[in-house]
Amino acid sequence: MLEGVNVALGVCGSIAAVKTVELAHELRRRGAEVRAVMTDGARGIVHPWALEFATDNPVVTEITGSVEHVELCNRDGWADVLVVAPSTANTVGKMAAAVDDTPVTTCATTALGADVPVVVAPAMHEPMYDHPGVLEAIETLESWGVAFVAPRIEEEKAKIADETAIALATARAAGDRPMADEHVAVTAGPTSEPVDPVRVITNRASGRTGRAVAKACYVRGAEVTLVHDGSEVPYADVRTVETAAEMREAVLSVAGWSRRRSSSTPCGSDTPTSPSSGSSSRRPATTPRRSRPPARFSSAPTCRSWSPTTPASWAPSRRGCSSSAPTT
Repeated sequence: MLEGVNVALGVCGSIAAVKTVELAHELRRRGAEVRAVMTDGARGIVHPWALEFATDNPVVTEITGSVEHVELCNRDGWADVLVVAPSTANTVGKMAAAVDDTPVTTCATTALGADVPVVVAPAMHEPMYDHPGVLEAIETLESWGVAFVAPRIEEEKAKIADETAIALATARAAGDRPMADEHVAVTAGPTSEPVDPVRVITNRASGRTGRAVAKACYVRGAEVTLVHDGSEVPYADVRTVETAAEMREAVLSVAGWSRRRSSSTPCGSDTPTSPSSGSSSRRPATTPRRSRPPARFSSAPTCRSWSPTTPASWAPSRRGCSSSAPTT
């Protein structure tokens, strides 16, 4: 994902700086080369040696006669992308006002002037994140093309996004983005069809394939809508559904403005016409049992169009099956 990408990692004086060692490892695991830049506040929380170990490169802690900010973030500089994580309210405001009085803000001013992609992952207390001046600074930076990785709002704190979300945003910012004008709808995971308030008919799909497709589209610049029965993800707008009918309705609702659609969901093929309103531990004697195919096909995949009256030559095989009988 980040093979051959040079990342300048700006670390500011938020307590979330303790997570930057793992972030540096995550970026390197995905193929990036990383060099860290630290403010004085960050050095009071994480020792530069820790980031030197994590990045396997010297850490910039001050701007000297070597003009490190130019060497890193100039138009022909070392960095392909500048990632400021964590970014404090102080740093966000200074970046928007072109105040470069720390190594990180000096690198940011240089990167913005040189059209080097910039990714910012804020971390601060929630009231600071809601400050009108901070919100205005974020809007200003976004209008300049700076990508923000939204924090997690928990316990009245705007906590830094997880390492995976920051790595994905970094790959998106540093890449070519061939799908920048595309909107992609992706379905993933299983559906569940209710039989009664307790029981459902479902399958063992994990949704990993669909989520991988959504991530790949996001990294390539697309706006992604993920339709699944799961939690929120940082790389897509999520539509949560449970049944196949809900999934179909959700996909159709975005079909008008989605230019591409991808489905990796094994939707339920057996939807009860009228689920029971109650449950019982015993099957009523009058309830008909579902007919089964011959025993020799019991472990093979079956088609929805198969029935006991279908000629044997049309029956499914272990190599796969057709969704319809051959025409004559």
